[in-house]
Amino acid sequence: MFFHPRESMIARVGARPLLAASILAADFARLGEAIQEAEAGGADWIHLDVMDGHFVPNLTMGPVVVEACRRITRLPLDVHLMVETPRRYLAAFVSAGADRISVHVEADGDLAETLGAIRDLGARPGVAVNPETPAEAIQHVLMSVDTILVMTVHPGAAGQAFLPDVLPKVRELRSRRDQIHSAAILAVDGGINAATAPQAARAGAEIFVAASAVFAHPRGIAAGVAELRTAVESDSA
Repeated sequence: MFFHPRESMIARVGARPLLAASILAADFARLGEAIQEAEAGGADWIHLDVMDGHFVPNLTMGPVVVEACRRITRLPLDVHLMVETPRRYLAAFVSAGADRISVHVEADGDLAETLGAIRDLGARPGVAVNPETPAEAIQHVLMSVDTILVMTVHPGAAGQAFLPDVLPKVRELRSRRDQIHSAAILAVDGGINAATAPQAARAGAEIFVAASAVFAHPRGIAAGVAELRTAVESDSA
């Protein structure tokens, strides 16, 4: 696995916010170019949303897309599994090049074992939590994960509106994490743009997953990354 130095820095000292460009909103006819534009524009991670048509209604990408992305970029590939029984797919995604894999607490009855399996395979484990799921549902794994992924929309489709009612949970999870001195970094995903990212940053988020705000920005992908970076870092200053 290749771990980018910028993600190592924030994991150690909580330095700069990280921007994860979600290819869910990218033009797949020119996916390679789009990812390269995001990387050149300053994105820190490439985020891949995997949906199985069961845990969420939509179907998206599989390991073959991860493998293609791995050949395109050396940025960390952050795979978000919105699937039932995610443990069945871990080895395939790690073999394809995933650096990080997040699984949903709502989808996995053996969450701790699945997170351990991700780490044993050589990737960094994360836990994802839906808007309606309380913070205490993942308390038992906060010391076992590298990423806490809070959904700020209902998972399943790009372009949804940010749910501000989730912000108290972001604050609570940041507090819970800090109290136990967990090394996990706190991410938000869903409806993230230049207006909503600062709200999440004030609540304690450190990683901002953005799809449409990057890949559907009217002035282009690099402009989308730059606008998000400015919004988050200006608010954090």
